[in-house]
Amino acid sequence: MIRFAARPLALLALLLLGAGVAQAASPETLRRGAAIARANCSTCHAIGRTGASPNPKSPPFRELSRRYPLSNLEEALGEGIVVGHEGVEMPQFRLDTAQVEALLAYLGSIQKR
Repeated sequence: MIRFAARPLALLALLLLGAGVAQAASPETLRRGAAIARANCSTCHAIGRTGASPNPKSPPFRELSRRYPLSNLEEALGEGIVVGHEGVEMPQFRLDTAQVEALLAYLGSIQKR
């Protein structure tokens, strides 16, 4: 019986650790991530905690984690995202490792929970 009680505690600990990842980013890292989003993504996506996306086909960044884990974006951001949103081409850009980390930290910080 003790073994079964430990599982929910272990799961809770993992969830709490995972939730703290975005909060562990420094304010400067979050500012850099926001600047990257503004420069490369804001013409189509809502990049903040509120507001509609300029392109209705582009999901607001604050809702991305509802679709898939944000960590899934790491490779695509480093190699360059080349897909669009139903007729609207995405600007092609590649981010270095520090930029990817900053953008992912920013994205994590604005997710609707």
